[in-house]
Amino acid sequence: MNKASSIRGEPTHLPVNGEFEHRHAAHCESGVMSSLLRHHGLDISEPMAFGLSSAMLFVHVPFIKVEGFPLTAYRATPGTIIRALQNTLGVRMQKERFSDPQQGTDRLDELLEQRRAVGAQASVYWLPYFPPDMRFHFNAHNMVIYGKQDKEYLISDPVAERPVKCHQDDLEKARFVKGLFAPKGLLYYPMHIPETVDMERAIRKALRKTSFQMLHIPLPIIGVRAIKNLAKRIRALEKNNVDPRYARLYIGFIVRMQEEIGTGGGGFRFVYASFLQEAARLLNHTKLSEASEVMTVSGDAWRDFALLGARFCKKKSDIKLAELADAMQRCAVKETEAFKLLASIRL
Repeated sequence: MNKASSIRGEPTHLPVNGEFEHRHAAHCESGVMSSLLRHHGLDISEPMAFGLSSAMLFVHVPFIKVEGFPLTAYRATPGTIIRALQNTLGVRMQKERFSDPQQGTDRLDELLEQRRAVGAQASVYWLPYFPPDMRFHFNAHNMVIYGKQDKEYLISDPVAERPVKCHQDDLEKARFVKGLFAPKGLLYYPMHIPETVDMERAIRKALRKTSFQMLHIPLPIIGVRAIKNLAKRIRALEKNNVDPRYARLYIGFIVRMQEEIGTGGGGFRFVYASFLQEAARLLNHTKLSEASEVMTVSGDAWRDFALLGARFCKKKSDIKLAELADAMQRCAVKETEAFKLLASIRL
């Protein structure tokens, strides 16, 4: 039976800007939301969508295991951007999940017949347009489906340079996989978009929330505290003479979560830096530009850590765990500097 998260209805204010326009994006969820909102008249860039949702985060949870290793994430949980933009911008999104794959496919076709562009969640692993070496079991990938020709769907996937096609059977399999973040055929699309948005107020609210998340949540598993905590754990691997193979797998998992899942740790920092640059122009505030520069340096620091980590895992050079811990500590320093600067700005 169809399990919609809210009551279906007709859009209350939903203009359409011509044919759907595909745009390449850095991250799937922020890219999809930017595309859907822009398609219906609210021109929000991908960095602005990411920044306004306060999805910028760092989490390291030792007691939650993913593939046998502690959960490490560089952004808020999947779905946060969709939920947060509704609150920040006054947008109303319709979400629908399904217990039966056939009903999920029928509902998608029904929406496409209404000439809607529809956001969807699926598993990367079962999408055949991804190259084989880029497929992995990540169930929270987002895309826009905007049409159908025979049994092939027309898809605007934010990570693709151009629109792609996907056969009905393959997409159905990808939408109804099991496991962590199981999509359950999730479809989502705008039902109401306000005619005007107070962007300055939305930016101020998002900046305050993100700074609080990164600096002031009193838990060692969230924000800059979590980055420092993970640096200590990496250093402890060497002090405790942990098996070298386990150490390489441990570091490899951190790097993989940073560089392969979604945009990655450094990539999210660059997207957020772009948001701060755009916010600086809208609010005419030079300190936001300064914070953007520091955040860019933070992104570079994360990329440096990833490069050292990859070398350590592949035993390409004589990289020590202490060097990796120092590199992650530098990331913590730069993130602290950036968010303290943001927190000090009077907006």
